[in-house]
Amino acid sequence: MIIPRIAIAALSVFAFASLGAAQAATLTTPSFVVIVTENCKEDVACQDVSYVGTDRKSGETIRLKGRTLVAMCGDGVTPCHHIGYEFRNGEIRYFVSEDGLLEVSKQHKVLVHESGTWDSR
Repeated sequence: MIIPRIAIAALSVFAFASLGAAQAATLTTPSFVVIVTENCKEDVACQDVSYVGTDRKSGETIRLKGRTLVAMCGDGVTPCHHIGYEFRNGEIRYFVSEDGLLEVSKQHKVLVHESGTWDSR
């Protein structure tokens, strides 16, 4: 019996997710490639997220730890939906949104503001 490639890929993703393994996605912007990995099992408000950002021009890489950001429901307690991720390196804040925005800021000054596309979600 021949199984279409898409069915094999879907089964592989299901098997990977069902094992509770870390889930990674890659955001590619004009200047950076960012790999975000959630290191939590099915936790909407995961507090253990990894960031590996690579400058596409220089090849320099930075590794950070962070957390997911979620919007709360009307009750103010229940997480409703995922907004993105936040990572910090001293005074520098890295924000990666669910819809592909990479924003790097220091205090209130924006250093990087680029939109990109997610490779795997």
